[in-house]
Amino acid sequence: MALLSVEDALARVLDAVEPTEVEPVAVERARGRVLAEPLKALLTQPPFTAAGMDGYAVRAADVAALPATLNVIGTAAAGHPFSGRITPGEAVRIFTGAPVPEGADAIVIQENADGDGRRVVVREGVVEPESIRPRGMDFHEGETLLEGGRRLGPRELCLGAGMGHGTLPVHRRPRVAVLSTGDELVPPGARPGAGQVVASNHLAVAGLAEAAGAEVSLLGIARDTREDLARHVGEAAGADVLVTIGGASVGEHDLVAPVLKAGGLALSFWKIAMRPGKPLMFGRLDGSRVLGLPGNPAASFVCARLFLVPLIWRLLGRPVEASLATVEARLGAAVEANGLRQHYMRAVSKPGADGLLQVAPLPFQHSSLMTPLAQADCLLIRPPHAPRAAAGTAVSILPIEA
Repeated sequence: MALLSVEDALARVLDAVEPTEVEPVAVERARGRVLAEPLKALLTQPPFTAAGMDGYAVRAADVAALPATLNVIGTAAAGHPFSGRITPGEAVRIFTGAPVPEGADAIVIQENADGDGRRVVVREGVVEPESIRPRGMDFHEGETLLEGGRRLGPRELCLGAGMGHGTLPVHRRPRVAVLSTGDELVPPGARPGAGQVVASNHLAVAGLAEAAGAEVSLLGIARDTREDLARHVGEAAGADVLVTIGGASVGEHDLVAPVLKAGGLALSFWKIAMRPGKPLMFGRLDGSRVLGLPGNPAASFVCARLFLVPLIWRLLGRPVEASLATVEARLGAAVEANGLRQHYMRAVSKPGADGLLQVAPLPFQHSSLMTPLAQADCLLIRPPHAPRAAAGTAVSILPIEA
């Protein structure tokens, strides 16, 4: 039976996925959240014509010929506007951000004037356009300035607050439960016994999920018994996504699929034409989507990068295509022909002379190795049956993290 392609497998993972529900979050706590709907300005900014620099508010006609002497009739500062009106021959001492008094249409910067509090002599200079910020120069009430699906970073939060919003409508963080499996695993920090290794894949998977915007719970290590697996799986109740690591193949000790099926899993697939990561499992269990990752570190990471991250993006209403956007690069060294499975080679890149990145696969690609995975900054994509490629050949790479 032909293996499922990466593209077809991803389509099944994303099929019928709807974004999580909308919840209001205080703007101060919304960093990293995803906007659920377009955001309109509730205010006009600036709300009044404001001074763009310190100096004197004047009528441009009064300083057309220099030097010019004007009577100073008051002061305007940010938060403390001048309430009167400027008439011919008058000026108001003004500071950056203050409303420009009625009657004034220019600001003379203070470096070009000498004032004693009662009079000011404008010696030189010209009126610069940026000396006054017109009302609505930034935005007007009712304008849509942020679109739904945008992740809220420092700049977006600054804008959202400036638009007049104290709370923002965001998608609930998807709940992702991560479960490691295997008798051979011991927790980080523990000394492995005979035939044991330290569990660490869950940290990479959880890190990818959290960076994508999910709320992650770590369910620990399930031993290779049906009872212990079933107990740990039960702890994932209510999760949007259950991720299992290891035990997703079909050996005598690979119990994840049988236990999940006994619990009601509707299995969609469990093998795909991908390297690393052939024994990838996906299905649905009650209201959760279940992603069964291989146990080897590179395989579990690459599968999580290609399937879990886009799934989280879809749950957040973000454009999935952006999470998988590739970059054109050139090979810095030749690579051999590829087999029938799409290969995601751990690779490093650097700027090339022609403006494109130059990429080279790391020398060791075994899926059990953690060091090359940590050294890589991208995944070099080799399509099924790709022929040998010489140095300089154009290729596609995927950033190691979205």
